[in-house]
Amino acid sequence: MNARFVPPHPPRNSGPVPVWRGFFGERARTAVYGWSETAFASRHIRRRVFGYNVHIPLTPEAVQHVLLDNAANYVKPDIVKTILRPTIGRGLLSSDGELWREQRRIVAANFAPAAIDALIPVFAGAASTHGWREGARDMAAAATATTMRIIADSLFAGDPRLVTEAAMAHISAALAGAGEARLQALLGLPLMPWSLRGKRARRGQAFLRRTLTEVVEDRLPDGGPDDFLGRLIRALNAKFAPAEALALAVDNAATFYLAGHETTANAITWTLFLLSEQSGLQEEAAAEARAALDAGEADADLPERLPLLRRIIEESMRLYPPVPRFDRQAVAADRLGEEAVGAGDIVSIWPWLLHRHRALWDDPDRFDAERFRPEAKAERHRFQYIPFGGGPRLCVGARFATIEALTVLAHWLRHWSFAPAPGRAVRPSGMITLRPAGGLPLILARR
Repeated sequence: MNARFVPPHPPRNSGPVPVWRGFFGERARTAVYGWSETAFASRHIRRRVFGYNVHIPLTPEAVQHVLLDNAANYVKPDIVKTILRPTIGRGLLSSDGELWREQRRIVAANFAPAAIDALIPVFAGAASTHGWREGARDMAAAATATTMRIIADSLFAGDPRLVTEAAMAHISAALAGAGEARLQALLGLPLMPWSLRGKRARRGQAFLRRTLTEVVEDRLPDGGPDDFLGRLIRALNAKFAPAEALALAVDNAATFYLAGHETTANAITWTLFLLSEQSGLQEEAAAEARAALDAGEADADLPERLPLLRRIIEESMRLYPPVPRFDRQAVAADRLGEEAVGAGDIVSIWPWLLHRHRALWDDPDRFDAERFRPEAKAERHRFQYIPFGGGPRLCVGARFATIEALTVLAHWLRHWSFAPAPGRAVRPSGMITLRPAGGLPLILARR
């Protein structure tokens, strides 16, 4: 029996935090900072934020109602579209209605199980640790570089423009500026950089759009290679007028490039952190990885030979969900249990709160990978654990990301052990995704 391990989380006050605090200090930079103990026991939180009624449902039944049962009534909020438009335009992540359905249909085939299984050799190749040395290494940066390589190789024919250090820096800057953009959008102001962080974010957005526009335009007129981007361009050209097809191709290239590597990199990073703090569990996972890879390093059955590592990753995403919140806006009046929802109200879904809710989990802040044994999962409500969302808008890349993370971590654990860096305090940071503030330096040793 492993000792009880409670990984770090932001401090919690006993009572609710004023709304205005969400726009200043650490709470404006880190979505999960500043929640009170009350939030992890409530059934529903209702707030008034700059003229908007905001609902936070905290029962699986209410979440299911929003994401599945009455999903047509809950669309991407106008505010979210305003914030995302400079980076991902009207791509799959930020569209609704028929435009969303058409784009979903176009991209879904690229993420079918057989298509993902065929990519396991790509995942394995990108997980190479050639050139690593014993000692300290920022594993957050290593995870990001690896998942960027995987996205570039598997979706964009290995385009070298997508795996540079400049691209990594610009992505980090674009994500870091989300808090400032959120405040401006809520106030109805134009999105203009107010601070150095905002200026860096604007430069990051411009870099990504410019680079991905070049990547797409270089594929015209027929889309080029038979990869994700090539098939996307051809399908959009067949459905939309040329100018709109080009714009949507760039929007979706940005969506899958950005979301496709950032969230998985963070899941890998947090899993490594949790394993670095639990040496016994790490040794068990490493032994499983060695046995699984000895039976075949890149075959389609590899993920099935890693049940312990899969449970560890799932528990990591419970404690540190890659996307800690996502929002919907009610089209028409509705009810969430006893709570009335008006047309135009914002409904905010918080995996961060649901995944640590005291009514839903035993000792919720404790790490326990055994929560994800098949028999335990079967007893849970399917909407109390939603690292990839749920309902019709369930992340189309969920299987891709899970198998990618399993493959990368198995290869790394086979060859290296990971220990905490002395004197290094780890804390979550970020408004759109959760990453360790300042990276994750760990001490590596060869096995």
